[in-house]
Amino acid sequence: MSTRTLRDLPAADLVGRRALVRVDFNVPLDDAGQVADDTRIAAALPTITALLNSGAKVVLLSHFGRPKGAPDPTYSLAPVATRLQSLLGRPVQFLNETVGARAVAATRALANGETLLLENTRFLAGEELNDDTVSRQLAQLGDFFVNDAFGAAHRAHSSTAGVATYCRPAVAGLLMEKELAYLGGALAAPKRPFVAILGGSKISGKLDVVEALLPKVDHLLIGGAMACTFFRAMGLETGGSLVEPERLAMAAALLARAGGKLVLPTDAIVSVSMDRGDLAHAVGRDAIASTEAMFDIGPDTVAAYTALIVGAQTVLWNGPMGVFEKPPFDVGTRAVAQAMARATGLGATTIVGGGDSAAAVAEAGLEAQMSHVSTGGGASLEFLEGKALPGVTALDTRAHTAGDLSV
Repeated sequence: MSTRTLRDLPAADLVGRRALVRVDFNVPLDDAGQVADDTRIAAALPTITALLNSGAKVVLLSHFGRPKGAPDPTYSLAPVATRLQSLLGRPVQFLNETVGARAVAATRALANGETLLLENTRFLAGEELNDDTVSRQLAQLGDFFVNDAFGAAHRAHSSTAGVATYCRPAVAGLLMEKELAYLGGALAAPKRPFVAILGGSKISGKLDVVEALLPKVDHLLIGGAMACTFFRAMGLETGGSLVEPERLAMAAALLARAGGKLVLPTDAIVSVSMDRGDLAHAVGRDAIASTEAMFDIGPDTVAAYTALIVGAQTVLWNGPMGVFEKPPFDVGTRAVAQAMARATGLGATTIVGGGDSAAAVAEAGLEAQMSHVSTGGGASLEFLEGKALPGVTALDTRAHTAGDLSV
């Protein structure tokens, strides 16, 4: 059964109703305390705008940082309200409380088509514990619940899951719907060839993803330091590269089972340290010196991976190919982003799984040339592993329409 979405609620029935919307406004601030990257705020605009245009009263909830369950001005959402108002082009009210009589009164005082952002949900001691009392308090803030925070959907918190028990109907917002459609579509019915690319520093965080994807993909390309654990399992010298010794047996078993589906780098960019980019050079994967470490995939690997990506019809990417924050070790990651942009232009569905991959695509200015860039790194990984996301499973399904707004 599919998740019920905002599109399933008749627009005429939203007029004058309080839409309690969980968004993910956990964005970085600059040294001046202003929003440094508004990507996540912009991603929520379609849902907010649709509700406002329907005449609903929009009440927004979000976490921000890690304030440890108590008010902390460092983690106030006030700067976010300012940026949201600029992006939305409409007034946004902000209240420095999250629950309680003042918060409830503020939601009821909204006129149709007005927006209110409440203070950081993590100022509430029971939020991250999915405390039932907190969930009930949050439910008093709306007449129906919309979860548009895919980036927090893997957390069973009061504002992502618990509130949906008491504020019904509980539906997915437009961003959440889009995330589930792209990621779910890639897993359920991908156009082929289906190529997945996994990178990052550790294999341990992605073993379950590898296991889940191998039966589904045509090729699974490995990059980043996680490739070095596979190299060591093959008996190769890895020098000072990051290797997880406790995962060597698992890596060896994966290699034996995967056959030609699992594709490893054939060469690497190495140096004596990541701070010595001036000494970086390419070597074969069987020629990494004991005094050096791998910090990026090499040119032969870039060429091979590019060919597989450009020739694919579905491409899913999560994790950089190297230390992409430090040139010259960003070449492999940029090459993957550029290859995916080319694949998109050739008609492929290209999905970037959030986190560092999304940051790399943004830095390369290629976001618009991807079919979808996920707003949730951790959530997308858990989704790809096949895990149930609490923020999604708490929502109505189309076969269960409790609290339906339609009369």
